[in-house]
Amino acid sequence: MTGTFPNVSISTERLVLRPFDESDVDAFAEMMNDELVTAWTSVPQPYTEADARAWITELAPAERAEGRGIVFAVDEFLTQRLVGIVHLRNTDWRVRSTEIAYVIAPWARGEGYASEAALATAHWVFHDQKFERLELRTAADNTASQQVAQKIGCISEGVLRGAWIARARGENGEWTDVRTDLIVWSLLPEDLDGVSEELADSGGFTSFSNWS
Repeated sequence: MTGTFPNVSISTERLVLRPFDESDVDAFAEMMNDELVTAWTSVPQPYTEADARAWITELAPAERAEGRGIVFAVDEFLTQRLVGIVHLRNTDWRVRSTEIAYVIAPWARGEGYASEAALATAHWVFHDQKFERLELRTAADNTASQQVAQKIGCISEGVLRGAWIARARGENGEWTDVRTDLIVWSLLPEDLDGVSEELADSGGFTSFSNWS
């Protein structure tokens, strides 16, 4: 049993989550070259404009077309600047479960944008798409990502030992691979009950179909 997520845009009080387009290439490449993004993700390093263009024009659209997930560019509503990315992946249509990942640009950190974008995505995937489980995996030392998980109501389910390769800068300035544990978090529709009120207070969110 497979499906595909619709091509939509989701709006919150401060953000718009939308499909990527080619005009995002420069800002996306810059964001993905950030030290923290390199440390905690598996993206190529350095992350070139060619990498960004391939992701935006080929890989991300294929994720949706093949039913594996969906990729949202996250814009700041007032400035239209690229705040980050929300990625639903490893989607299981029979179980109605998918995994969420997010990256926030360095300039936009500390504003609660990751929580706002992740929470809006959770509401959309549970209510509009009738999913039953959202999963999140954070590296053991990635405290910022763990704080987002806690803020949106995720429950920590356990540790996958030695399940991820993070990267750290050596004394010579070169990146080296470091094996680390992953913490598994989950969010079910009923977990959103408490956080829903907070989101409603902040203006809620709206989804728009057939975004173009």
